Amino acid sequence: MSISERRTYFRALHERRQLFVMPNPWDVGSARLLASWGFEALATTSAGFAWSLGKLDQSVSRAELVAHVAALAQATNLPLNVDSERCYPDDPGGVTETVALLAGGGAAGFSIEDYDPVTGTIDDVGIAAERVARAAEAAHQLSEPMVLTGRAENHIRGVDDLDDTIARLIAYRDAGADAVYAPGLTELDQIAAVVEAVGVPVNVLALPNGPAVAELASVGVRRISTGSLLAAAAYGALAAGARELLTDGTSRYAESAVPREALASAFE
Repeated sequence: MSISERRTYFRALHERRQLFVMPNPWDVGSARLLASWGFEALATTSAGFAWSLGKLDQSVSRAELVAHVAALAQATNLPLNVDSERCYPDDPGGVTETVALLAGGGAAGFSIEDYDPVTGTIDDVGIAAERVARAAEAAHQLSEPMVLTGRAENHIRGVDDLDDTIARLIAYRDAGADAVYAPGLTELDQIAAVVEAVGVPVNVLALPNGPAVAELASVGVRRISTGSLLAAAAYGALAAGARELLTDGTSRYAESAVPREALASAFE
C-alpha cells in the first residue's frame, strides 16, 4: 500500500467498531517479524527505540525519531502509528512542524501526550489541549489525514485519578483527537468507564496484570498496543542469556530462539 492508502486503511480500522491489536516494534527487524505474523498495523515505541540507540526514554531527538519513522514505514506495508511523546513543542516549528515531519516520514497516525519530562509533572489540561488542537489542525489538513491519538499519562506517572483522566481525554477529544489513550489502566471496569465517557476509539496498553484481549473487546476497546513491553521482553531475554553465560557457562537460552525459518520468511 502507498502511504496515502495506509492512512485510509488506518482510519478504517478505527471506524469498523472491531478491536485490533497494534504491537510496537523498535527496529526494522522487529517490524518485519511482526508484520509477517498477520497484525493489521504497527506502532513505534519511544522507550524501545531509545534503548536501541543506547539512550533512555524521553531523550531521543526529533531528527532521530523522524529517521526511525521513515525506516519503519519503508520496512513493511502496514500503517504505522508513532509514539511522538509531546510532539516536540520546543523544537523549531513546534508541534506543527513535527506533524509535517512525521507525515513526510510515512506515518499513518501519531500520539501526543501530556507528561513533561523536564518538570516530571503532568501538563495543565488547558495547555495540553491547546497542543492537541495544533496537532489536530496539522494532521487533518493533509490530503489523507493522519489519525491523532490524545494521551493522558496519569496512570503511568503516579497519578491514580480516573475522573481527571476521563476529563483530560474528553478535553483532548474536543480539541480534535481522533482516538484517546490512558496507558496504565488495568481494571476492566475503569477501562469500560473510559470507553463509555469519551465516545471515540480508545487504545489500551496491554499489561501483564491487565485484561485479556477478549475482555477488552467486550467493553468496546477499539485498539490495543504493547508499548515498550515487547522490546523490554527481548532485552530481558538478552540479559538472561548473558547471565547464564557468565554464571553457568552454558547456552540453554538459545533453546527459545526465534526459528530461522521465521526470520527467512520475514526478511526475504
